[in-house]
Amino acid sequence: MSLLLKSGNIGKIQLKNRVVMPPMCMYKSDNSGELKDFHHYHYVSRALGGVGFIIVEATAIESKGRISSNDLGLWDNSLIEKHKQLNKDIHSFGAKTAIQIAHAGRKSTVIDSTPIAPSSIAFSKEAPFKIPKEVSIEEIKNIKELFINAAFRAKEADYDAIELHAAHGYLLCEFLSPITNNRTDIYGGTLENRCRLVLEIATEIKQKLDLPLIIRISADEWMKNGWNIEDSIYLSKELEKLGVDAIHVSSGGNIENPDNAPTIEPLYQSSWAKKIKENINIPVIAVGLITTPKEGEYLLENKFCDFVAYGRELLRNSNFVFNAANEFKEKEKIDSSYQRAYR
Repeated sequence: MSLLLKSGNIGKIQLKNRVVMPPMCMYKSDNSGELKDFHHYHYVSRALGGVGFIIVEATAIESKGRISSNDLGLWDNSLIEKHKQLNKDIHSFGAKTAIQIAHAGRKSTVIDSTPIAPSSIAFSKEAPFKIPKEVSIEEIKNIKELFINAAFRAKEADYDAIELHAAHGYLLCEFLSPITNNRTDIYGGTLENRCRLVLEIATEIKQKLDLPLIIRISADEWMKNGWNIEDSIYLSKELEKLGVDAIHVSSGGNIENPDNAPTIEPLYQSSWAKKIKENINIPVIAVGLITTPKEGEYLLENKFCDFVAYGRELLRNSNFVFNAANEFKEKEKIDSSYQRAYR
């Protein structure tokens, strides 16, 4: 049996295989933040195609926390019902779900809104980016409450897990970085202080909700003097102590023109995932230009990770898992209605 198609657990949820659909913004909502028909068919088709774990795209905890005006939100109870229906239909095909709750911070391009950040440093001098407002301690308390409230709504909507977005230069990632966080209070300066907000939010979610929690991080921000793999290992260890259930390892996104960017090629982020896995005992999800079943199998066989996220490949091919089952000669894992395609 292939490792990629073998079942596995993240926290208390059992996944039928190791194939993960990572969160990918579709920019198909409107200024309401609501799920649309597009999202429903988009995600359910991947469940029908055999994906074990589907993480719904970055979903904002407040309106001004969206990346764009076309992103999803979960800042109001009125938004819950469509997520609940989505989960019902995804679950009917045997997939489990998570939702990535997020705040875009200084990278928000929402019209008629001033972005916020740990420090008043713009992501870019070019439109549509703006100079963000530095948040106060009181505002940080509010941000924590918004994350917790969104997590409660996710549970009400029947998600199986929650992913906290602390990667790619969005608000929580901005707090982690010594380049974008110039604060002098308890949320800035030392590594411990810069990690404080992520750890506080993770602590509250684990204490208040009985759901597995995944944290997505940028393992390295591609800057010589920036957030790096050693910092990520420290954070991952601290998150494990708090009871976090998995670490989802990406990279980059915090700096417009990084000075130490890697060559973008297949598996380019997997070495960071492996270094983190070597230092913690909770599952690690690898992501980043992984496109073939054999690549995923290689990562699992060589202990780079425990689960493999296929982003672009699942955009191209909703039946990727069936193709993998055919390649690995496990045709019994292909839905009976599709098996004729592989005879």
